[in-house]
Amino acid sequence: MGKAAVVRAFEEIRAALAVLQAEVDGAGLEAFADIDAVSDPLAGLADGCLDILAGAREVEARVAGLKAKAAVGYAEAAHAVAGPEVPVVAQEMAVAAEIGCVLALGPRAAASFLATSHALTVSLPRTLEALQSGTLLWQHAIVLADETASLDAAGAAALEAHFLPPDTPDPDAPDPARGCPVGELPAHRFRVKARTWRERHHAESIEKRHARGVAERRVEFRADRDGMAWLGAYLPADQAMAGWNRLTAAARGLQGPGEDRTMPQLRADNFTAAILGSGDTRGGSTSLISASASATAGVLAAAGPGAGAGGTDGAGPGHLPSVRAEVLVTVPVFALMGLTDEPAMLDGYGPVPASMARRLVADGAASFYRVLVDPRDGAPLEIGRKSYRVPRAMRAWLRMRDGKCPFPGCSNTSLDTEADHLLAWHHGGTTGISNLGQPCPKHHRLRHTTAWKPTPASTNEPPGWTSPTGRHYTSEHQDWEPPKWPPGFLPGERSLLEEALQEYLSA
Repeated sequence: MGKAAVVRAFEEIRAALAVLQAEVDGAGLEAFADIDAVSDPLAGLADGCLDILAGAREVEARVAGLKAKAAVGYAEAAHAVAGPEVPVVAQEMAVAAEIGCVLALGPRAAASFLATSHALTVSLPRTLEALQSGTLLWQHAIVLADETASLDAAGAAALEAHFLPPDTPDPDAPDPARGCPVGELPAHRFRVKARTWRERHHAESIEKRHARGVAERRVEFRADRDGMAWLGAYLPADQAMAGWNRLTAAARGLQGPGEDRTMPQLRADNFTAAILGSGDTRGGSTSLISASASATAGVLAAAGPGAGAGGTDGAGPGHLPSVRAEVLVTVPVFALMGLTDEPAMLDGYGPVPASMARRLVADGAASFYRVLVDPRDGAPLEIGRKSYRVPRAMRAWLRMRDGKCPFPGCSNTSLDTEADHLLAWHHGGTTGISNLGQPCPKHHRLRHTTAWKPTPASTNEPPGWTSPTGRHYTSEHQDWEPPKWPPGFLPGERSLLEEALQEYLSA
């Protein structure tokens, strides 16, 4: 063992990589198309390359776990060798510098890598185990380390257990995450889910944390390359979401045969017009919004006619349409009544304080759709429709069920999606929740112009997708949670109140 064993192991890894490289280049000992005598060589090559990508993904994860353990092992050994006379800060800098030189990382990147590695080995054992087994990527491990950094040990363990449940489930543990496994989610989508869970279960009230954030609201400017710069604002989530949805709706209203700008360009031009004060969206302005918001409450509320993605008043060519901003927020009924401070869910963002939800409902909701939710897990229940046209109430239900475009990795929020029959109406498909998806325009076109196809949905779960190669990908699911009860209710009283609430919501 020792250094000689390490050298031999890496020699074997390099030899294996050379074999895989030859296969990708078509110079392997066996062709990918050897599946059967009549197989298509190109189809065989395509499928074989996907197999190599899948295997490489697993190996990369295992190597990342190895690197994390090696980094921490080096740091601990270096600290012991240095002795107590070396200042701790100086020793940490020296260790990060050495790791940075070996991995060709800058000082900040090296320190961040070492911090994440330490978190995995000390406080996130399930994450490290999943990384070493190849089921979790390094990017997912970074998300878990970041989102648990400000939690106590119990909170970190609970978050990790939710997304990485043990092979033998604990009957007393909270419900595990649903839908697409963490390791199959893109890291940016996993960060959204992890942040949502963290906000719901943080030991400190979201009301207090939100108040601190409001006090820190600001506008920021950052110079960039090529004569460009970034201009952004740190705002309360409802205002930011309303502004984004309004820009999206205005951009949709400007699209047409004579419009050559993309959606990002249209949003940017409308934003510029709004803050600079002229009505010309190619360089002018109007006032941004007085955010007329909609809301939902165990009940869903949506803005009135003409609102949302595509709801516009008349506007001349090149001018910003007059549209109402639409915001959807799901409010636990007890929080709406002021009996609990349970966070509400702002569509396209995540958990927000109950006080913000109550204000949105009181100030902005034009109409309400009562939605009966399952008291066991908070998921919406089925409603039926027999016409081809998808009513506003059902569109709101889809938004509540899916949260965004259900295509794997897509972040397009539900106010910019399009209702789609999974089994076509002319093939006998019904207009019910279980036969509807809401892909964004890009993935709606993908579904109808390529061999990508959605799989069946259910009342509470969006459709998955099957690729042209026959591989199945599970959609990301909402993490519904049962409502929190106000203090003082006994089990028997709870069941009676559940029945009363269900009767009220279904009336």
